[in-house]
This record gives sequence, C-alpha cells and structure tokens, in this order.
Amino acid sequence: MVVVIKKGTDEQQLYNLKEWLKSFGVDINESKGEYETVLGLIGDTSHIDTDLLSSLAIIDSVTRISEPFKAANRKFHPDDTVVDVNGIKIGGGNFQYIAGPCSVESEEQITYIASEVKKAGAMLLRGGAFKPRTSPYAFQGMRADGLRLLEEAKQQTGMPIVTEIMDISHLDLFENVDVIQVGARNMQNFELLKELGHTHKPILLKRGLAATMQELLMSAEYIMAGGNNKVILCERGIRTFETYTRNTMDISAIALLKEKTHLPVIADPSHAAGFSRLVKPLALAATAAGADGIMIEVHNDPAHALCDGPQALTPEQFKEVVDDCNAIRDILNK
Repeated sequence: MVVVIKKGTDEQQLYNLKEWLKSFGVDINESKGEYETVLGLIGDTSHIDTDLLSSLAIIDSVTRISEPFKAANRKFHPDDTVVDVNGIKIGGGNFQYIAGPCSVESEEQITYIASEVKKAGAMLLRGGAFKPRTSPYAFQGMRADGLRLLEEAKQQTGMPIVTEIMDISHLDLFENVDVIQVGARNMQNFELLKELGHTHKPILLKRGLAATMQELLMSAEYIMAGGNNKVILCERGIRTFETYTRNTMDISAIALLKEKTHLPVIADPSHAAGFSRLVKPLALAATAAGADGIMIEVHNDPAHALCDGPQALTPEQFKEVVDDCNAIRDILNK
C-alpha cells in the first residue's frame, strides 16, 4: 500500500500517523520528495481501512499495490535512488563506467588495466577474484590473492573495486571491497541475498540466465528487506534459443526496469555479446535505452586472457566505447 501525504503536513501529525500504521504490524518505507512525502507500507495491509485512511486531512491518496516487490517498487519511492560508492554516484542522472578484466591474473595485469581504463573514463574497477565457471577444469580465479591484488590496484589508482562473491562463507574476505557483485548464477541464492541485506555495502545484482524482470526485482527485494537499499541492477543478457551470441541482450528490460523500480539499472554488454565486436553496439543501445551505467570487460591481451578473452576489449577499444556512449548521452540530455 502507498500512502501519499499532503505537502505542508506537520511533523507531529506525520509521526502520529506512522505510529498508528505500525500498530497494524506493517513496516514503513518513507520517501520525502520536493513536493510530497510517500509512505510505502510493507506487510499485511488487509486490516487497514483504506476509506478511513483516505478520509484523514493529511492524506492526499491511498493506493494498494498488487506487485509482490514493495521496497524496490517505484510507486513506493518515486524518486530515483542514487547509490554512492566512495563519492561516485550511480543513478538519478549519474552515469558511470565500470571496467576491468574478467579475472585478476597478476599484479602487473590488474594495475596496468586499472590505470588504462581510468584514463579512458571508468570510475570503478571490476575484476574477478572468485570465478564461477561451467567447467570444473577451467580457471577458477586467484581467490583471496585476487582480492589482495584488486586492493593494491585500488590503492594505486583510487578506483573503488567491484568483484563477485560466490558464497556466504567468503563474506569476511570482502571487507575492503566497495561493491559486492552477485552474479547471474547466484541471483536466486536467497540465503546469500539475505546475508547481503545485513551489510552496508552497495550490491550489484545481475539478472539470472533465465530470470524474468519480476524475479530480478524479487531478488533485489530480498536484499532490501534486510535493510540494505544500496542495490544496483544489471542486465547482462538472458538465455534464449539464439546461438549467434553468448546471451540475448534484453534492451527492453532497461527501459521497463526504469519504469518499475527506483533502483539504478546498468548493462553488461560483454557477457551478453560474448564477442568483442558486438560490445560497442550493445553498449550504445543500452545507453540510449536509459541505463545508468555500463560494465565492460577490458584486458591488455585478450588473446591470452585466462577467462572470457573473446568478449574482452583492449583499453583503446574501451576508450572508443566511452567516447561514443558519451556522445549518445549528450544527445539524450539536450
């Protein structure tokens, strides 16, 4: 249920209303905008008399929400959420590039790539320390050593780091990670999501291989229900019958998610495409569709990368993508 409060309502009246509503056993998500205050009631609201509520002098409107996701729903929170990562803002008109290698391979590799992508326009450094791989014989990442190397690259460049968590048991190792990524395979690992809801770190949540948009939003709801509202959604392509690309980039999801939720929405064209030559056009399409950022895999030597080399861009190619996406954004902002 969404309750819109009239502008100019006395704080004491608002407090009294919230206390009365809480007596029904619901949680309240309060969003204060420039012109109105919105109370999102989360829980069983069947015992609340909407006619009585609407008759109160301070109430502008009351609406019951049918969607199962509440905290992530834009109706509960009309203004865009802006996620702040060490002063770098994502959402609400703030567009960011997240770039780096699929896997951390060495100190020289990660520090060089970090320096290059920063010069090209990236503000956050991505890199895999723990790698979920389809084959048990494929490179699984440097694990704790990879996290240590990411931290060294952060110290040298000042870039916040984004890296994927695989298991709840690894959470203590992520103390110095700035954005914890939940990969497509873990999007519905609900125990992990609940635990991340108790952290105060931004969470980058990727859409699952065959997940609907509502399922993605419900996964975000698990994190937010735990008290962590710093969630960034990521469209990275879904599994379809198409075989010419690694996944199918769902551009419509970017526009629709921006309608349905106040959370920032970014795109990962690298995993959607699977081929470096397709990354640029998909990045441009995602930017035009209204994404709040782009995450791209960049490697100094893609042909010899230990993981996902065919979809990685060189630093020079990444700079071209940044320049062209910025040109698209200039057009959109006119």
